[in-house]
Amino acid sequence: MEDYADYDGLGLADLVRRGETSPAELTEAAIQRIERHNGVLNAVVHKAYDEARKVAAGDLPDGPFKGVPFLIKDLGAQVKGWPRTSGSNFAQVAADEEDSELIRRYRAAGVVLLGKTNTPEFGIPGVTNSERLGPCANPWNPEHISGGSSGGAASATAAGIVPMAHASDGLGSIRIPAANCGLVGMKITRDRTPICEVTDGAVGFSVHHVVSRTVRDSAAMLDATGYPQSGDPFQAPAKAGPYLDEVDRSPGKLRIAWSAETPSGRPIDGEVLSALHMTAELLSGLGHEVVERGLGIDYRLLYRAQGLVSASNFSANVKRWVEKLGREPGDADLGPLARRGYEAGQKLTGQQALWGWQQLRLMNRQILEQFDHFDVYLTPTMSRPSPRIDWLNPLTVDLKAFDRRQADNYATTPPFNFTGQPSLSLPLWQSDANLPIGMMFTGRFADEATLYRLAGQLEKELPWKDRRPEIWN
Repeated sequence: MEDYADYDGLGLADLVRRGETSPAELTEAAIQRIERHNGVLNAVVHKAYDEARKVAAGDLPDGPFKGVPFLIKDLGAQVKGWPRTSGSNFAQVAADEEDSELIRRYRAAGVVLLGKTNTPEFGIPGVTNSERLGPCANPWNPEHISGGSSGGAASATAAGIVPMAHASDGLGSIRIPAANCGLVGMKITRDRTPICEVTDGAVGFSVHHVVSRTVRDSAAMLDATGYPQSGDPFQAPAKAGPYLDEVDRSPGKLRIAWSAETPSGRPIDGEVLSALHMTAELLSGLGHEVVERGLGIDYRLLYRAQGLVSASNFSANVKRWVEKLGREPGDADLGPLARRGYEAGQKLTGQQALWGWQQLRLMNRQILEQFDHFDVYLTPTMSRPSPRIDWLNPLTVDLKAFDRRQADNYATTPPFNFTGQPSLSLPLWQSDANLPIGMMFTGRFADEATLYRLAGQLEKELPWKDRRPEIWN
């Protein structure tokens, strides 16, 4: 199927429904694109071609994405019979015994699972690079990062291998790769879809959804997967109606606050700042009330609290692997970031961890109260366009320098993981070097609907679906 990559997921499913193509043909088209591009990108790290061909030739559920090729991130989610590495030399599962609930919902939506995508070790950094799986490149320029931790998902989607792919976001890991690779990336409300990690690996910060090339694919997949799972302790409030319907609905006149503030106080890149101003002007021209206003919080205190919580939790997660495997990780088992996190967490007391958690809860209220004054909060997703792989390499760059570079690059995404709010990156602009520049729109708690309406409006104003990297063909 020569024009396979020209369609989004709903478009491909519509062709299947009309009998103009078959799931088997779509599967072969996706496999061909993996084989053509993966040698450069290193986006797909487990290939399940034989299984995919068998599934595509069988009776698929009549879901919204019937026959559409799909990829799963190699972190958290379990796929029956597939290996799971979490990007680590230590945390190995040869073959999971059953599907996670989210995977069952993907299958019910009709997708054909092709394999797994690259992720950094335990999903820690905002760049996809590990000793286990290697670096994942950006289709727009393979010398640049695809972001993290869903970098493999974003790289494969931006290269036209699949129209969308499973992704997860604990501190920005859907939105950051989406911004790097020119995609739609919705971090959904906390617990909108089922928790995949057996131990709830990011203490509620992490959610699972997709990166996609179109807004409607993101909305339709959330319709298919976004409902309560029995046993979830903090189920998200129910939606008013299908998210797919919201995409074509007018957002009305929204109150939108925007800000270029950063936690460090250091300015964002000039091209990104210009893109932010253009976005504010565009929104004003569309009839929205747009004002410049920051969150007014103590970012140093916020990240100090989060650091205590995350380090304690990460160390506890590694300890579960120690208990499962019956040994401590050896010198070659953990990469630099994982080793540092494990050892740092072991030194913290329970009092420190709970102080951090209490402080986060207090500051979450401060952030959420700001949304009494506006409907949507606009910032850049990243402080600069996609950096080079060698500039942000956790395996070769001094860790203190790496931390500074990450903090400068990813200044805006984490707070909304703490609050649990929906937060959406849209690929509105391109840099002079033809790298995507994403803008981030954050809504009130559980209000994905407003974000999808606004995203649909912006997609019409600045259509990005046909922007394609050179590697595309």
